[in-house]
Amino acid sequence: MRELSDNIMDIAQNSISAGASLTQVHVKVSHQDDRITFVFQDDGCGMKEEMVKTVLEPFTTSRKTRKVGLGLPLLKQTAEMTGGDVTIQSAVGVGTVVTATFGLGHIDRPPMGDVAGAWFSLVVMNPDSDFLFTYDYDGKTFTFDTRVIRETVAPLPLNQMEIAGWIQDCLSTEINELHGGNFS
Repeated sequence: MRELSDNIMDIAQNSISAGASLTQVHVKVSHQDDRITFVFQDDGCGMKEEMVKTVLEPFTTSRKTRKVGLGLPLLKQTAEMTGGDVTIQSAVGVGTVVTATFGLGHIDRPPMGDVAGAWFSLVVMNPDSDFLFTYDYDGKTFTFDTRVIRETVAPLPLNQMEIAGWIQDCLSTEINELHGGNFS
């Protein structure tokens, strides 16, 4: 994938497809550790141990609509190219945790891309799902929880135009403030 934010969209959307009611996406950027870490945690259906063992191999998928599954293998390849790694923990009926690390300063690391845009798209495309987004940039943290927003605007849906506009502005402003808009 061209940008790391594309991976955020792909893996988080997998959580929704797995029936997650809450998808947590944590992004941590540490210049001190020269690392970017993504942690995806969901309460979806989870995977059997046999699937966890093969899910990082190309073309492994549990989908019935198509037999191609490249998101996780591409994430693993990208992470490894930068000196990082991908790990997966999953249990049927409990959910899944995917952790990916990337070398921040590595020449092969794709640009971060539009994290705020990825998160915004996930919310408006999945207005009945809940997300907890955390962005940690060198110890400065921004957290966005759709459950809190949902309580505030009920009974309106999160993809209602004015609410969606506010969500987009909030995500963009807060994330840009963390790193001064100078991160790619």
